[in-house]
Parts: sequence; C-alpha cells; structure tokens
Amino acid sequence: MSTSDQHLANPADANPADANPAGTLVPDALVPDTKDWTWVLERACPDCGLDTPAVAPTEVAAMVRANAAAWLAVLAGDEDGLRRRPAPGVWSDLEYACHVRDVFRLFLVRLDLMLDQDGPLFANWDQDETAVAERYREQRPQVVSGELAEAAEALAAAFGAVSGEQWGRTGSRSDGARFTVESFARYLIHDPVHHLFDVTGERV
Repeated sequence: MSTSDQHLANPADANPADANPAGTLVPDALVPDTKDWTWVLERACPDCGLDTPAVAPTEVAAMVRANAAAWLAVLAGDEDGLRRRPAPGVWSDLEYACHVRDVFRLFLVRLDLMLDQDGPLFANWDQDETAVAERYREQRPQVVSGELAEAAEALAAAFGAVSGEQWGRTGSRSDGARFTVESFARYLIHDPVHHLFDVTGERV
C-alpha cells in the first residue's frame, strides 16, 4: 500500500502498506512500519492473542463495540498519564486511542466502498502524517472518547447490516492486497484489539 496504511511500529517490522499493531514513534519523528500485517488472517497473533482466522465476521460488530468500551475506560484515566509516553519511541495511550478512532473511521469508508462499488481500489492513507497533522498527543481525551465511541458505533452498525452475498464483495489496497468484506472484517478487528493490548498488556 505504499505510504497508504502505515502504522507506527518497530522499525524492524515495516511495510507502509499496513496498519501496525505495534505502533511506535520516536521523539518528534514517526517510525514507519512496513510489515505486511495480512498474516493475521492466517494465524493467531502471538502478542495480543487474538485468533483472527477463527473470528466469525458476524461477530465483528459486537467485538468493535466491546473494544470501544474498553478504550473509553482507558480514556477516563488521568489526563497527564494518558499523554505520557511510556518509553522513547512508544505512543502514549492517548495517541493509540486517536489512531484507533481514525482506523474505525477509515474502515467504515472502505467498507462502504466495497458494498457500493465493484472491486474498488482504496485511496492511500498515511497514518504517520495523520498523527502529526492531527496532533494526536495534544488532543483532549474527553473529545477523543466521544469521537471514538461514535466512530465505533457507526462501523459496528455497518458490519452488522452486512448479509448474504455482500460478505464476498471485494476491495483492494494499492500494494495489491485484496480483501473480501469477510476477510476485511477479520483484518480490521485485530488492529484495535492489538492496540488495546499495547496499552493494557492484557491478552484476549
């Protein structure tokens, strides 16, 4: 996906094509991840513990809502603590939450494209650029909490409305990765689940 869907991550893992569950940054600079995270569609994640291949796409709507509720609990914490980066090169809890909110928004756009168009090609999204441009670290946790909840509910409702042959509709990234709505749903849910693990240390 070229610079499309970069997540912040360990420098060793990179593939600008994808969202990286290990999201990291260094002071005043983002470290792009170029690892292709589509492997989570083939096997369980050894870090967060999510067995993505075993997730039924019809369960994703409920999983998005449950994940969002956990993020709201995180965002209810001490504001100074939410902004504090636990180590050089690692996102703060607030930055992770902003990213998850924007992932929910992005995947809703892409889901709508898959349902409305035949085999759409997704526009690139530079997550590093977004994190800097939107000043994730400076955003207000209370505002982020409301926006994350709204984005999660919209995405959950959209997945909840998918039925029948719609699960087989397709869409592609610019790096050539091709998804059905079914695989797209499973790919999506790993991202916020993994980032919650990054923040809480609790495996699913």
